[in-house]
Formats: sequence, structure tokens, C-alpha cells
Amino acid sequence: MNTILVGAQWGDEGKGKIIDVLTKDVDIVVRSQGGNNAGHTVEVGEEKYILHLIPSGILWPKKTCVIGNGVVIDPVSLVKEIKGLESRGFKTAGRLLLSEMAHLVFPYHRAIDELREIRKGKGKIGTTKRGIGPAYGDKAARVGLRLVDLLDARKFKDKLAERIETNNIAIKALGGKAIPFKETHADYEAAAKVLRPYVTHTVVWLHEALAKKKKMLFEGAQGTFLDIDFGTYPYVTSSNTTAGGASTGSGVPPHRIDRVVGVMKAYTTRVGEGNLPTESEELSDLFHGMGREFGATTGRARRCGWFDAVATHYASLVNGFDELAVTNLDGLDSLAEIKVCTAYEIKGKKFAHPPADIAEWNAVKPVYKTFKGWKSDTSKIREYKKLPLAARNYLKAIGDLTGGKLTIASVGPRREATLWV
Repeated sequence: MNTILVGAQWGDEGKGKIIDVLTKDVDIVVRSQGGNNAGHTVEVGEEKYILHLIPSGILWPKKTCVIGNGVVIDPVSLVKEIKGLESRGFKTAGRLLLSEMAHLVFPYHRAIDELREIRKGKGKIGTTKRGIGPAYGDKAARVGLRLVDLLDARKFKDKLAERIETNNIAIKALGGKAIPFKETHADYEAAAKVLRPYVTHTVVWLHEALAKKKKMLFEGAQGTFLDIDFGTYPYVTSSNTTAGGASTGSGVPPHRIDRVVGVMKAYTTRVGEGNLPTESEELSDLFHGMGREFGATTGRARRCGWFDAVATHYASLVNGFDELAVTNLDGLDSLAEIKVCTAYEIKGKKFAHPPADIAEWNAVKPVYKTFKGWKSDTSKIREYKKLPLAARNYLKAIGDLTGGKLTIASVGPRREATLWV
């Protein structure tokens, strides 16, 4: 069975943990979009791992991980991630493959990313400043450099010199400092020597694996409402974070996919700017006070709100969720009452779907239904049927409102804190 896993909200849904759990039953884990702006956290025993580019399937022995053509790769950052894993006993040679068609992220992308944010002032997007947007911009403008370029030392040097010269004009115009060619070239040449053995034509490799009946899991990054087309534009990322992106970002066609799993928190969070209709200061204070809800990539405190069923139902329409995994249920353990947004009110009218216009997003007033809390610790429960009745009722309700079959509930970051419904 080939599975796509997608975040149903604004990212940070706990996809890394669910991917890690599902990896047990597959042979290959594929990353198909985004860059090192993503941060997937997995806890195994007493160990905690934060992965930015490498699929979390790497934590399982004998599994192969693929970074597909739809990902933008910072080679220097990737080398650090590889070395970090190997220092902790995880072999990557022969288990990690990189698409030769994947585009690269350079220091000038990061510089432009940051300078644009500064210039926007209060209207900033809330980017991670990792250069992901500008790198995808170069890809769309057909001026980007790819991994295949990095492997040809002579041609790469000339191409990099031209791109740095061109981008330094833009950087200076934005008030920044020019990117040095010599230092940048040396860093990327060093990274190329490490990455060369990992690079291959992953589209062909994946289809050969399909012919051998290998099972694949496609790991999504960010979430549905950060999708460049379907998200809260312009407060979005620069790639397709929805299910369709798994095919275009890997070369595996849609008809070879068997199921789509949507991952969502039992409440809602968001990092960065943009509207969050159910945002609640009460919940934010609660979770931050517990030491929860800080970004794995940036360390920023996440904005927190009640579960938004209008958003997740729309995510189900866009992605075609067959199954649902709900994470962080234990975060709600102390609450006597729990709210769920079941409709949006905009200028006196009720809507069952999100608006397209950002001004209307900002005008949304959530319509709530209140559920009874369970007021007991669920973090040590290891069987779904042993959850409090109120917790099971809540999970069923948000699953029904979203429009998918609930198959997993998670009550903690570790593998064993996964309850199969």
C-alpha cells in the first residue's frame, strides 16, 4: 500500500511522529516538497530527534528515504543533518537518496528572504528566513540551480558566480550586504563531495521500486493551509503542501497512491503571521505554560486556538482524506469544556468553507459548539477503548466534522503513545 500523509491544518500537526509510526509497515519514505523550513520531531525511547530535510523514516533500520525533485535543498544544512544522524548511530549511506532534479537553496536566497521580511514591516509573512520562497521563485523563473549542477564542478562554479552577481544587485538594493563568492563556492563544493554518492535519478528509482511491489509512504511538510494555492494566501509557504504535491514532487503518478492520511491536532496551532480564526489566549497560555507548542525549526511560540472543523473539512475536500490521525489529545486533559468551530460568520452570514480573500479571513468570527472535557490524564493510556468516554466522543465528533475515518489517536510524542482505533 502506498500512502500520502498530509497536515490538515497550518503545519506542526505532529506529522513526524505519525510518519515514524507508519514507517514500520513500508519500505520507502519519500519527501516531496518544502525545504529545511520544516521541522519534524520524533521521540524514540529517551531520545529526541528533530529532522528538517531527511524523512523521519531514517530512524528505522533498513528503510530507504528519498528526497524528491519537489524539495528545495540547502546542501550545507543537509550535510550537517546527515553528520548529526551518523554521530548518533544512524547509517545514511545506501539508505538516503537525493533527486538530481531538486533545486538548491543558497545564502543569497536566505538574505533576500530576510530583507524582504524586514521591508514589509507589519505586513510580513512570518517566514522562517531559510530562503525557501526565493529558491522556489528561482525555480519558477527558470534560473535556479539544481543538484545535478552541483555535481559538475567546473560548470557549477561559473553558474554560481553568475547567480551571486545577479542576486547581489537585488540584495544591495534591499539594503543588505553582498554575498561573497569565494566562501560560498568553497562551502558548496565541500558539501558536493559529501552528497555526491546520495544523488540519483529518483523518479526512475521509485518506479523500479514500484515494479518490485515496494510499499511507499509520502511525507508531507507544513500543512494544507500553508499550501501556495489552497492556503491563507499570501501567508503561505511556496510549495504545494497538499496531497497532489506528493505526485508532482516525486514523479509517482496519482493512480499509484492507495490512501491519503490527514494528520491534525486535537486543537489548532500556527506559527507566523496570518489569520487563525479560533486563536485563544487561554489555550496559548495553557500550552506554553506546559512547555508545549514551540516551533522545532525556529523555536518561536506557536499561536494556539480551538479545533477548527471548517478548516479541516475543507482540507479533507482538497486532499481526499481516507483516514485521520489526531495528535496532542493529552494537551486538552485539564479542560472542563472544549470548543470546536463548526462554521464561520463573515459580515453576518454563515459559511461552511474558508474564504479566498485575506480581508474576509480577517473578518471571520468562529461559530462554536462546546464539548464536555474529560479532566483526567490520558498520556499514559495505551489502548483507545481505555480513553475516557468524553475523550472518545470528542475524537469521533471532530473526525465526523472533518469527513474522514479516525484510525489513530496520539497522547504523547513517543511511539508507544499511539492508540489505534
